Amino acid sequence: MRMSKAVCAACGHKIDEAAKLCPYCGANPVTGERVDTQAILQEVFHPRQISTTESVLEYARQRQGIVIAITIFVGLVILAALHQFVTARNSTATTASPAVSLSEIADAANEPREAPQPMPNVQFQIEGHPETMRTYLVEPGAIAPNQPAPAQPAPAAPPPPQHR
Repeated sequence: MRMSKAVCAACGHKIDEAAKLCPYCGANPVTGERVDTQAILQEVFHPRQISTTESVLEYARQRQGIVIAITIFVGLVILAALHQFVTARNSTATTASPAVSLSEIADAANEPREAPQPMPNVQFQIEGHPETMRTYLVEPGAIAPNQPAPAQPAPAAPPPPQHR
């Protein structure tokens, strides 16, 4: 498909014959009369009037990278100022007493150690019967744990075959 070419009367560029406006100068290609395209757009599309706040927010949306970078920069400046304040405040807070090393405070190596004591063999008497207690105290309605099954001897392995 070939497009037929026409020449704009205003600027002399070759344009499509079906064009209503010249893409180079915005004039009517037949008469050469300039057309105010902004007025036509406003008449057709009725742009919405926005407030100052909305325009600032729209500006920020269009330039999110810059806004994020400025926000990070301001945050770092605030952190640097806070660090300077704390450092200056801490440099003046001193004491006249002599310094104590942390090893004197936290060193447990110089402490005398006690030998570990064995646990005593505790015997309980239940209803006059001295025996080691094997029952547990449980709340009413609780289910008692299963009793361990007695150990069964392992089956004897067959003797290895002897070679002659």
